[in-house]
Amino acid sequence: MHLGATIRLLRVDAGLSLRDLAHRIGVSSAYLSRVEHGHDAVPTTDRLEAIAQALGVPPNLLVGASHKVGHALEGYVEEVPSAGMLFLEIARRRLGSAEIARLRSFVEREFPPAELRDAPPSLARLLSADRVILRLSCPGIEDALEIASSRLPRPHEGASARQVAEEILRRERAASTAVGSGVMVPHAFFPWAEPSAALVTLAKPIPAAAHDGEPVRLLVVLLGTGHDRAHLALLAHVARLSSHGLAEQLASVKSPAEALALVATIEESG
Repeated sequence: MHLGATIRLLRVDAGLSLRDLAHRIGVSSAYLSRVEHGHDAVPTTDRLEAIAQALGVPPNLLVGASHKVGHALEGYVEEVPSAGMLFLEIARRRLGSAEIARLRSFVEREFPPAELRDAPPSLARLLSADRVILRLSCPGIEDALEIASSRLPRPHEGASARQVAEEILRRERAASTAVGSGVMVPHAFFPWAEPSAALVTLAKPIPAAAHDGEPVRLLVVLLGTGHDRAHLALLAHVARLSSHGLAEQLASVKSPAEALALVATIEESG
């Protein structure tokens, strides 16, 4: 996943100009532009946390998406050596994803950090089997979006799937939602919309303006009520999932039920 594309996506949806965000985190607009376009190194963990704070999203989403978890973990173990022993015990016992998910659930329940006291973002909660479309054959993004929109709940009476798709395309033309690793996150807002999502895997990849140059293999289509913190956190969360190989893993599923289970498993395993 290209982290810069995710930062740009969140910035645009937060209504911030390049200069606004650069000023908030204390860097130049030129530097931030280079980061967004992948021409500069991935920001340090401290700077990623500052960007997340300015955008109002949990810092762990950006830090995790940047593949800097190892660096952050090293710093934490140096600060709290006993934590290293716990990690070693987990490795010695060779705990699997199910056991790790149970541990994670316990930690989140007993020790919720301030930025996660609200329910953490979840793609699985917004999906249903009828909103999962596998190996769709279509000539372009427009057709895929219209089909996906036909599966989403109507934002209000009288709204058609075409109107929903047109609004998503309008947002897409403002700034590409391709976050890299074969994933695009097209979305739209309607005041009375039920927050929901649709997944579309493509039989044949479609070219897109992704900074890593990868064509789109997976569409995560989102419908929401507005540009709020929860929406930005969800976008960052989906981008993080893309960096963990979401498109590649979903490409081999054989049914919508299997796709839903896979998304839930990936989210539970962190």
